[in-house]
Amino acid sequence: MPSSIPDIVISRLPVYLRALERLSQEGQEVTSSHELGKRLGISSAQIRKDLSHFGGFGKQGTGYRIAYLKEQLRQVLNVERDWEVALIGAGDLGNAVARYRGFSNRGFHIACVFDSAPDKVGKSIGEFLILPLDNLHTVITERGIKIAMVAVPAEAAQSVADTLIAAGVRAILNYAPINLNVPDNVHVQYIDPVIHLQRMTYYLD
Repeated sequence: MPSSIPDIVISRLPVYLRALERLSQEGQEVTSSHELGKRLGISSAQIRKDLSHFGGFGKQGTGYRIAYLKEQLRQVLNVERDWEVALIGAGDLGNAVARYRGFSNRGFHIACVFDSAPDKVGKSIGEFLILPLDNLHTVITERGIKIAMVAVPAEAAQSVADTLIAAGVRAILNYAPINLNVPDNVHVQYIDPVIHLQRMTYYLD
């Protein structure tokens, strides 16, 4: 993927892919930038511009073949393969994430779950046996896992991230309410519901 492509463009591609999946489930075979834009609240010109970074996926006047565009976007996003994901933290949030069924059909599956609490280690969350945090580096290294989700308290998040990075993880989805210090070759995405709520309350009377 060309490094010159803005991250904001990359961030919209999964949104397009999700919309295409929905259209496909509805039995539709062809769509247009206008239709996608109407569904997503994004201008059709912006959609065409975003897709043009990766080649021509449609023809003027005929739109996009949904199956083909889905396949191309999956290749661009590297989700035409399955990615193993490590989950660190088996508290309330980690428990919910581990049980979530929406990962497997979109290119990801949780491979292992870790926690430091003695009363959790050795117990199960659904199909997963909770592993001790002390085993984190070894398991990540042996399995070659590149993606992790961090659902630990803020005060533990940086230490966990350091261990993950040392073990070879290059992408972290961070649920902890803290910004992580990571090398340039490690990509972090943050999910903090409070931040999003605070952003929305700005617009409320």
